Amino acid sequence: MNNSERIHSGQLYDPMQVESELDQQSFKKRLNQYNLQKMSGEDVDLESANCFKSLGQNVYFEPPVYANWGGRHVSIGDRVYINFNCTFVDDTFIDIGSYTMVGPNVTFATAAHPLNADDRKQGLQYNLPIKVGENVWIGANAVILPGVTIGENAVIGAGSVVNKDIPANTVAVGVPCRPIKQIPEHSEEEFDKNGRKI
Repeated sequence: MNNSERIHSGQLYDPMQVESELDQQSFKKRLNQYNLQKMSGEDVDLESANCFKSLGQNVYFEPPVYANWGGRHVSIGDRVYINFNCTFVDDTFIDIGSYTMVGPNVTFATAAHPLNADDRKQGLQYNLPIKVGENVWIGANAVILPGVTIGENAVIGAGSVVNKDIPANTVAVGVPCRPIKQIPEHSEEEFDKNGRKI
């Protein structure tokens, strides 16, 4: 198995060799061009920028958005909103379900480095995919680490570091992120405009 095949295998590989083999810089340039155009007020959408692996309908990014592979390994469902300064370390696949909301400064990091110091000296890494279910809300400054799956309808608190799977229909917060309560399927509680119970 060569380095280009190892990128999605979960095995150690040399990312410097993969960069040249797969022309990583060309993908990053496309996304950077999108950011420049969007921030200068031009009417440009992500679909025409041709950055992402797949892109649903009515996806909206607040620029800038960053991606290690320019979004090449990122799949996004329908009606997803992603706030300012989102970072995709998309060395392998990141899947984000429809109706998901992502707060500002959130990082999705699929790349990891070995604990063995000799392997790190060689610059080796491995990648594990991230999967976010439908209708998830991820708060500002959260970090989603390699190999994590977040279940549908989950809420991730601001500033959380998610290093383990989060079940569906839960509120999870903290460093490390842990579920703190179940979200009822149908809530009969009513709230005022400030989010307080009536």
